[in-house]
Amino acid sequence: MFLKQVSVFLENADGRLGSALNVLKNENINIISLSLADTTEFGMLRMIVSDPEKAKTALKSAGLSAHLTDVFAIKLPHVVGSLQSVVETISKAGINIEYMYALSTKDENACIVIKPADKEACAKALEGMKLDFVTDDMIKNF
Repeated sequence: MFLKQVSVFLENADGRLGSALNVLKNENINIISLSLADTTEFGMLRMIVSDPEKAKTALKSAGLSAHLTDVFAIKLPHVVGSLQSVVETISKAGINIEYMYALSTKDENACIVIKPADKEACAKALEGMKLDFVTDDMIKNF
């Protein structure tokens, strides 16, 4: 149900993003999806990649601050309200969504990555929805 996300804390300076991406390229790690948020001085790069453990190790070896986080990646049909029903279920369970971003998949579905404040409570809240979750094993085949 959970998917490993690689998070990299980057200085907001010329070349820092490129250096992180170059590390992954050199290790033959495919980036499936990413989100980059910045402030004046720092940025947070969040990625779903083909080999999260290898990515974390390589990024750390290159002197970058990298860690793994459990997130949900949920396939959703391209139907009005499908994302809203997931968000409403999480909200009704009293769980805050810290962030979310889109994930590309090989099929016709949309896919959203969600980082809830409480992953276990969120998993329980989503149990009855019969959702199709993307797993680490699926990502390896992208």
